[in-house]
Amino acid sequence: MDADKEAKGKVSDQAMQNPQALAALQDKIDSVSHSASIMDSLPKSVKRRVNALKNLQVNSTHIEAKFYKEVHELERKYSVLYQPLFDKRRKCVSGEVEPTDEECEWQSDHEDEAALAEDLKKKAAIGEKTEDANEEKPKGIPEFWLTIFRSVDMLSDMLQDHDEPILKHLQDIKVIFSGPDQPMSFTLEFHFEPNEYFTNTVLTKVYKMKSEPDAEDTFSFEGPEIMDCEGCEIDWHKGKDVTVKTIKKKQKHKGRGTARVITKQVPNDSFFNFFNPIKVSPDKDLDEDSEFTLATDFEIGHFFRERIIPRAVLYFTGEALEDDESFEEEELDEGEEEDQDEEDEDDEEEGDSKPVDPQPAECKQQ
Repeated sequence: MDADKEAKGKVSDQAMQNPQALAALQDKIDSVSHSASIMDSLPKSVKRRVNALKNLQVNSTHIEAKFYKEVHELERKYSVLYQPLFDKRRKCVSGEVEPTDEECEWQSDHEDEAALAEDLKKKAAIGEKTEDANEEKPKGIPEFWLTIFRSVDMLSDMLQDHDEPILKHLQDIKVIFSGPDQPMSFTLEFHFEPNEYFTNTVLTKVYKMKSEPDAEDTFSFEGPEIMDCEGCEIDWHKGKDVTVKTIKKKQKHKGRGTARVITKQVPNDSFFNFFNPIKVSPDKDLDEDSEFTLATDFEIGHFFRERIIPRAVLYFTGEALEDDESFEEEELDEGEEEDQDEEDEDDEEEGDSKPVDPQPAECKQQ
């Protein structure tokens, strides 16, 4: 009995130390109590019918899960159609293929921009004639992916100065969807040209997903969610591993009073830690910091898959960033309008000459 009390006390202490767990628990309690209060007030015959509706909702949730599985199959199917276009993009970026004049034509949305482009084209043609024939021209689109990393806040937050020379060798990023008979997942592939930093030509990150309702909490299902991820081992050349740094430490012998200097390797901030994610164990709960790190990792993986890979050129030029910013501004404007409406309502209430009854009407009923 005492052991049970002690165990309950420990669980309670852990919950109090974890605000997220406490908030989730409170939400669940509020939801259950609200549901229970409604059900308690219903006649028995109505309760039976409500239970029938909840069973229908369970069936609906399972159909929704099937829907998302078929969506995954569609993504897998269409990824095959997209891939030839992405292969052309890779070849153009790396300089393996030079696009034709026809492929390079771009119709501007504005006449003045088109005129300016034509003027620039003429000036460029003159410049090409006068420049030294032996002058080295850039190959492909230099620093294509590195520019994207620098531009996108979510990625630039991970980027360190020592990562940039390595990412100049990044030639392509692909997403590979799991097969029809495999558990739902997707893999990010980062393709590198031969370089002085590591021997790998491809670095991978696998995101494992779940698309089935929880048997114990069916109604919480809102579609596929990432449950775990696996990175890969990077075969660094000697002295080139940017995920660790060497520090020197002075140690003093207590008895002799002599000192010695030892060197020690410690973790170092780097984008390439992305390929060494936190291990999720079903038998062990993660602390709050680890949960946050893992959630951020899942968000980044999803962003690569849904935004960066399919629209890479627009993130390179900044056009996709402008779209993202305008979307955020629209949301903010909407929120500001709501705040303004609330202020107007408050002003109307203050301007009302009728006295305000401090007691709600329902509290007066006997």
